[in-house]
Amino acid sequence: MTQKLSDIMTKNVISVSPDQTIEEAARLMSENNVGSLPVVENGQLKGIITDRDITLRSTAKGGNEKTKVAECMSSGNLVTGTPDMDAAQAAQIMAQHQIRRLPVVDHNQMVGMVSLGDLATENETQEEAGQALNTISTPSKPQ
Repeated sequence: MTQKLSDIMTKNVISVSPDQTIEEAARLMSENNVGSLPVVENGQLKGIITDRDITLRSTAKGGNEKTKVAECMSSGNLVTGTPDMDAAQAAQIMAQHQIRRLPVVDHNQMVGMVSLGDLATENETQEEAGQALNTISTPSKPQ
């Protein structure tokens, strides 16, 4: 029987608010050795900001470190899981949407985060996590 996300998710998730600067977001990413942070306001998930978002949506366009997270974050069509979702289902969703981290939301409130690494440590979902990583890691073709 596979585990529920509530059993394997990280519960104390480091996040930023839309009004914080990308400099603050980048510092938190560096301090915590992560490449993305959920953007949360009043407990609600508003988006995700990645180191790539900062690079492409600010730095590459001549933006500065005081740019607000809201200006760089990804916020459309957020993919989330629920605490009662099973790990295999989460792996399938992550593969389908080519994401490495899945925010976990309950009653419109962010309650945790699950990564492919979390899924790979579960015996029942190791195969699904490997398949998800294969799908996610497929190189894109230059345009």
